[in-house]
Amino acid sequence: MTISNNQRRKMKSAARLYTVQALFQMEAASQTVDAVIREFEDHRFGATYEEGEMAEGDVDTFRLLMEKAVDNQAPIDQMTDRALVAKWPIARIDPTWRALFRAAGAELMVKDTPPKVVISEFVGVAEAFSQDGKEPKFVNAVLDHMAREVQPEAFTT
Repeated sequence: MTISNNQRRKMKSAARLYTVQALFQMEAASQTVDAVIREFEDHRFGATYEEGEMAEGDVDTFRLLMEKAVDNQAPIDQMTDRALVAKWPIARIDPTWRALFRAAGAELMVKDTPPKVVISEFVGVAEAFSQDGKEPKFVNAVLDHMAREVQPEAFTT
């Protein structure tokens, strides 16, 4: 079975969402990265719930982002801190946004996807978790700062 480019894009988007959820779960439940990856791949990807069916995620993207986020958590958190207002270090922000910044920071560090695509994708994830609609703008600003730090060459004209 061949996968269309559109289907592959949707699977990568789902993998990004799953990465944020998995990183959040790791922190909230003190689980290991291996246990969370196994749970998501075995039980979440493509699962059907009363609310509907979960999208099939791209396993390679999910694993790469999870491992990169965990292996580089300290530098990603430091980069996030530099992008946040001084009074709001990463430890003070909501765990959902912390997980999102770690996942996005991991993908920015991989440098396989253009930073503007990474920002757009994770702003989309932020919209899924947004309570009052303000969070996506906040996420966009922080990710833009992080992307310019990691890949300044992508922002030169």
